[in-house]
Amino acid sequence: MPNCDPRLVDQAIQWMITLRFNVADDAHTAAFERWLHTSAEHRQVWERVSAMNDDFNQVPAQLGRHALSGARQRVSRRESLKLLGLVAGAAGLAWLGRDYMPLPALVADYRTATGERRWVGLSDGSQVQLNSASAIDTSFNSQQRQVQLRQGEIQVTTGADSRPFWVMTRDGYLRTVDSRLLVREAPQGTWLAVQRGTVAVFAERDAPRARQLIKPGEQVVFNRHGIRPATPNGLDPWAWSDGVISARNMRLDDFLAELARYRNGLVRCSEAVADLRVSGTYQLDDTDQVLNLVAQSLKVDVTYRSRYWVTLSPRV
Repeated sequence: MPNCDPRLVDQAIQWMITLRFNVADDAHTAAFERWLHTSAEHRQVWERVSAMNDDFNQVPAQLGRHALSGARQRVSRRESLKLLGLVAGAAGLAWLGRDYMPLPALVADYRTATGERRWVGLSDGSQVQLNSASAIDTSFNSQQRQVQLRQGEIQVTTGADSRPFWVMTRDGYLRTVDSRLLVREAPQGTWLAVQRGTVAVFAERDAPRARQLIKPGEQVVFNRHGIRPATPNGLDPWAWSDGVISARNMRLDDFLAELARYRNGLVRCSEAVADLRVSGTYQLDDTDQVLNLVAQSLKVDVTYRSRYWVTLSPRV
């Protein structure tokens, strides 16, 4: 959609911020519905912007939850674009029109669309599985094997090879030889889980020595400030590899944020039900069915304001 009206993109971004971080009352809901159905172009721009849900999930919630005397205080587009790391103007519009991925991910060796998972076999016998909306580059030579995580999340099972296997990320890099690991871009840093073997973490791209050795069963988050244990939230981090989302006593709002990675648009819940707990294993190939099953289990309502805007709220 390279020729879309920049003003409509601004409006759609503002609506996404408002709906993502504030409780949508009747007035907001009616106003958004009027805007959405003004024209086909409005709906097309909304579909594009709403597909950036992962980026909006990375914005701290408090930035969108300012309420003064009952009035909603809006987050400015300038602030939102800065926080989201998007490029304003023509470059930003080009980004919106190119499968919702930034340029490095779009031109990566391997990538997946939202909701897609893909296995990739590498020349050394290693297997890499890309999760939804993920991208990698690969580089192999006589001295080493290297995978660059451009976006999203991957599972890596390294092949039997004496060359070190490197995984490069935005927050540092990992080195291993024979292991099975998960690597994921997260708002607070890069998340690593190890199932087999040992993985050395270099928490800064120019670090000369490994900061820490991660062993089987361990999970950590690292960035330029260091490495810390990952905080469990009830999600089975390996389950997506089998095509399911598996939760145990997981907060509903956390569960929906995870589920939203596998569908375009906005999935949210009201604060009244955010702390309800989800347990169970659900098939990722049908996210609508997951929403309905969770709603039945928790006795809440699912409202589809459009295909790209779904809300869970207390049952009336």
